[in-house]
Amino acid sequence: MKIAVIGTGYVGLVVGACLAEGGNDVICVDNDKNKVDGLNRGEIPIYEPGLETLVSRNTSEERLRFTTDLDDAVRASLINFIAVGTPPGEDGSADLKHVVAVATAIGKAMNGYKIIVNKSTVPVGTARKVAEVISGQTEHPFDVVSNPEFLKEGAALEDFMKPDRVVIGTNDPRVAEIMKELYSPFLRTGKPVIVMDPESAELTKYAANAMLATRISFMNEVARICERVGANVNRVREGMGSDERIGFSFLFPGTGYGGSCFPKDVKALMKTSRDHGYDFRILDSVEVVNEEQKHILFDKIVAHYGPDLSGKTIALWGLSFKPKTDDMREAPSIVLIEKLLAAGAKVRANDPEAIPNAKTIFGGRIEYCTKNYDALKGADALAVVTEWGLYARPDFDVMRKALAQPVVFDGRNIYNPNKMRAMGFLYFGIGIPTDPTTS
Repeated sequence: MKIAVIGTGYVGLVVGACLAEGGNDVICVDNDKNKVDGLNRGEIPIYEPGLETLVSRNTSEERLRFTTDLDDAVRASLINFIAVGTPPGEDGSADLKHVVAVATAIGKAMNGYKIIVNKSTVPVGTARKVAEVISGQTEHPFDVVSNPEFLKEGAALEDFMKPDRVVIGTNDPRVAEIMKELYSPFLRTGKPVIVMDPESAELTKYAANAMLATRISFMNEVARICERVGANVNRVREGMGSDERIGFSFLFPGTGYGGSCFPKDVKALMKTSRDHGYDFRILDSVEVVNEEQKHILFDKIVAHYGPDLSGKTIALWGLSFKPKTDDMREAPSIVLIEKLLAAGAKVRANDPEAIPNAKTIFGGRIEYCTKNYDALKGADALAVVTEWGLYARPDFDVMRKALAQPVVFDGRNIYNPNKMRAMGFLYFGIGIPTDPTTS
């Protein structure tokens, strides 16, 4: 099929590359000429495992190209994906100005029947709004589809190529069949295509992310109770997750969720609820718990060393909000670092991918280390913030010798408390009792 993807951010670039890999002719559009020029040179502006290879292969085989010419892309394509950002406003609402601008441009450029697909995460009613905008610009026939993305940063290619499900929001059976055909190469294992009205499709994305965020905050609350009663959250999680009705996904306690999706989507769903006269009380609590959880490592450090951290050096392993991404949006590391600096501590940080983004946030206020062990040299403690694989099985002898004090604050519970203590570390986890006889 002939496809245009408008917006080459995280979602648009992944969608475009994957659809090209599925045999389609894809034109990716962006109004940033420098970005487009870089993409045409093979420069990928984000870190996502496997994406550079996918883009390179499909551009060389001429199934994928990048341009700033939206008009040309729309005229050449049957299906036009809108994949631009919907940043949150101060009240939590999704800002649709970029979506509306693209819809306007599509309407002006149309030269015949088109299918316009909302791939951006948008509130309920956006499909109707896009249709109204386009109708004001053209007399050509068109249909608007809501097709929410469910891409996890760090596993986005796998999520697109082997999706759990594809949600298609349209009231037209003919359009549904075209969209099913588009996705058919990625659904050979029998995963479902779920066709529903656009409003339900739009709400599905927000509801799914809000549920996952709720599980995370719930487990972080359980972890806090564990610390107070002497229980071990790892054992509680095992007991809970073994129940088939619950399962193990998103039951890991930690330092709170971050990134571009969960914080924004929780706020947006709360705003939608308020706009329709309903107070989504559970999500109010989810958000409060998550913001409090971002302070938990700092609170543990202060409980151990006292509120004045002058003269202390704290090493951080991990800056990105999760592994396999360089994304630091809403990352717990930001809250921790700011609080450590305010308390007088020096911060020395390592991350495999996020250091360039961290430099735009902190500048020269912290020290950056390209090797994880270098961050430990002479540090008074290590705080594990992101569970990158390279941190999971380190040389503990090297760690202990490099640290001025063998103290570890494990914000992701990636180490065994008993083994750490047996090796001479003073170990603090999340939801794990400090008494070694109970862990």
